[in-house]
Amino acid sequence: MSEIWDNIASLIENRDILISEHGYDEIAADGLTVREIVAGSAESIVLEEYPDYSKGPRVLTMIKDHDGNPIHAVWGIPRGSTSPAVLVTAYRPDPKRWSDGFKRRKK
Repeated sequence: MSEIWDNIASLIENRDILISEHGYDEIAADGLTVREIVAGSAESIVLEEYPDYSKGPRVLTMIKDHDGNPIHAVWGIPRGSTSPAVLVTAYRPDPKRWSDGFKRRKK
């Protein structure tokens, strides 16, 4: 399991969450809601980790919407902080860019 994700998941569970402006824009553009992303986070699958990202550690996760369709969400924690969990972005992944059930980037 991912230590970064474990920390973020704990923050989400405690409702210590911030949604980035970019996150709100992308969520709205794909017809998603913050509520469904936060609710689905308990069932997240970690796809990629970015522990050395300049703004703080990040993880790319996948959840399923109420119809079973995939949603990718990038969560992070600000560099030098222990909270909050930041929803950086969330989107419906493009099947042309992802394989293996939307779990791997196509090369």
